Amino acid sequence: MINNSKRFRENFGRYFEDFEAGHIYEHRPGRTINETDNTWFTLLTMNTHPLHFDKEYAKKSEFGKILVNSTLTLSIVVGMSVSEVSQKAIANLGWKEIKLPNPVFVGDTLYSESLVISKRASKSRKHQGIVSIETSGINQNGKTVCKFERTMLIPFKGFGVDDEKPST
Repeated sequence: MINNSKRFRENFGRYFEDFEAGHIYEHRPGRTINETDNTWFTLLTMNTHPLHFDKEYAKKSEFGKILVNSTLTLSIVVGMSVSEVSQKAIANLGWKEIKLPNPVFVGDTLYSESLVISKRASKSRKHQGIVSIETSGINQNGKTVCKFERTMLIPFKGFGVDDEKPST
């Protein structure tokens, strides 16, 4: 038998009980988007709009330069929040009000934060609850570039996938 008194497992995410409406979680580190990120994501998702990968075309647009694919922006902002708010989630239940108020360009650095809007115990799942958050993506100049609401199914303490269960 191995003595585990000196062994520690890195812990990410939160249980239902850890969330409180009004709490704000700042997600770090930030992420600087480079041209390769944008081009590969654009091609991977088959988004053929030339604003995302054709410099000459983009020069003629109102932006004057390549625009980062908005779904890449959304994906990065969501990804930044995972280790803090949804690493223990059982499922994403829904998304709403996705807004992109300012453009993102190659070279921009994104940061994000999540505000807990509400939480409630699930009516149909005994050891789980529903948490809603509003996540904002903010660029290096403090401008909001992405904002959305996400609702997740979160386990109670002791009922997460990787929680140790008592032996029977």
